[in-house]
Amino acid sequence: MKDPVQFPHRYSAKPDREIAAFLAATIAWGRRDLILKSAETMFSLMGPSPYTFIIEEKYRKIEIANKRDKGRSIHRTFFENDLLYLCKGFRACYAKYDSLEALFANGRDVWEGISLFRETMATGNSVASRAKTKRPVYSKHIANPEAGSACKRLNLALRWLVRREGPVDMGLWKSISPSSLFIPLDLHVGRTARFLGLLERKSNDRKAVISLTEKLREFCPEDPVKYDLALFGYGIRS
Repeated sequence: MKDPVQFPHRYSAKPDREIAAFLAATIAWGRRDLILKSAETMFSLMGPSPYTFIIEEKYRKIEIANKRDKGRSIHRTFFENDLLYLCKGFRACYAKYDSLEALFANGRDVWEGISLFRETMATGNSVASRAKTKRPVYSKHIANPEAGSACKRLNLALRWLVRREGPVDMGLWKSISPSSLFIPLDLHVGRTARFLGLLERKSNDRKAVISLTEKLREFCPEDPVKYDLALFGYGIRS
C-alpha cells in the first residue's frame, strides 16, 4: 500500500493506531514517495509502540538532543521539535481522556472536536508566562478551524479512523458516524470538484469543505467522504 495510511495499519493496539493516524496525516503533503520515506524515519524514532513512547515520555531524548534548535528535519518544515510537540500534546490528551476517540466524541461535531484537540495539544505544551500562569502553545502543524482552515490533514486522519468500508480506512472509531465526516480538501480534490461542478468556491478553506461535503451528502448521506479517493485520484491524473 503506497499510502501514508499504511503506518497506522502496522499496529494492532487502538492507541498506537490512532496516534499513528494523526502523525502520518500530519506530514501527508508533497510528493508521496517522500512522505513515505519521512514517515519511516519518524516512526523508527518511536520504536514498536508510539503510545508507549509517548506515555513513558521516551520522547525526552529528542528534547535533550535538540535543546538549542529545532533538531533534524523529518519532513520538509516538520522537525524533530514538532514531533516532540505532538508527543507532549498526545500525552495531555490521554491524561484527560481515555482515548483520542473519546476526545473527538466530546465535541458536538467534527469541527468542535478538532478545536478541542487543538486546545488540548496546546495545553499539553504550555509554558510559564510573566504572570506566572500557564500559556498554551499552538503549532502551525495543527490547523485552526476557527480561523477558517480546511483542516485537510486532520480530516484525513479522521477519515482513516472512522470510515468502515474498503481496504484503506480502518473503521477503528465507533462513536463517530461516517455521515458526520468532512472531505479532506487539498489542491487535487478541489480542482476535480470544481471541474465536475461540485464546488464553486475558489478558496480551499473551511467554507469550501462544508460546501463540497454537503453536495456529496446529496449522493450518499450516510458516507459522503467515500468519494475522497476518487476525487483525489482524478485530480492527480488530470
